[in-house]
Order: sequence, then structure tokens, then C-alpha cells
Amino acid sequence: MKASFDTNILVYAEGVNGLPRATAAQLLIEQLPADLVVLPIQTLGELFNVLVRKAGLNRREAQARIFKWMDTYPVIDTTGGTLKQAADLTAVHGLNIWDAVILSVAASAGCRILLSEDMQDGFSAAGITTVNPFALKPHPLLAQLIGTS
Repeated sequence: MKASFDTNILVYAEGVNGLPRATAAQLLIEQLPADLVVLPIQTLGELFNVLVRKAGLNRREAQARIFKWMDTYPVIDTTGGTLKQAADLTAVHGLNIWDAVILSVAASAGCRILLSEDMQDGFSAAGITTVNPFALKPHPLLAQLIGTS
């Protein structure tokens, strides 16, 4: 089963929102089999902006961090088809277009779960379920992915 990260997971792992969130995100990342994780390109663009605007990194430092993520996980591009699916998700479910793009791209890559604290936990569309990895009780799909019960 493949998984993908929403931008907030990457932001937390970079330490932007404090040590407790960084520790939780880094632990999550360590528990996930790296060969089963993909990153929508949208998440990396959003992360770049957060690193520059919120974390105060210069563009070269932000670029290096983005490249590190790209070296760690396969990056999935947004296509015309995924944008159309995202627009459909926005029209039908009222999602923010950028969240819908991330969800659509992850689905197109064969992901079963999208790990996000920002999107509605348990929301399912296009064959993918949004899971809050920081919920008190782990979602069954996340537990299955990291090998716990």
C-alpha cells in the first residue's frame, strides 16, 4: 500500500512548527517504508514557500531542503488529467483546489492514503483516504502501513 504526504507533514518534519511537531513527523517518516511513499510536486512547492516565508530560510537553503526530499522519495507531477480530477473533487466535495490537486496526484500514483493533519480525517475520494497521522488512535490503514495493530 502506497502513501503520500500533505505539505504540513513535510513542514513539521522540517521543524517549522516547533519541536513537538517535528519529533512526531520525523518519527512517522522513520516508521514508513520509504519505497511506499511518493510526493506530489505541489507539496514541495508549498514547502518551499513555507521555508522561505515562515521559517526565514534563504532561497538556496530552501532549495537544498526541497532537493533532499526529492532525493528521498519519488516525486509525482501534476498532469492535465489530475488537474481535471482535482477540479471535480473541488466541485463535488468543496475541497480547496490545491488540496484537491495533492489528493488527485497521490491517487494517480496509486496511493491508498494521504497523510495530512489539515484535511478531514477519514475523507475518501478517488480511491484514497485522508488520514491524520497524529490522531490519538491510529487509522487502520496507517497501522497496516507501519505494521502495527
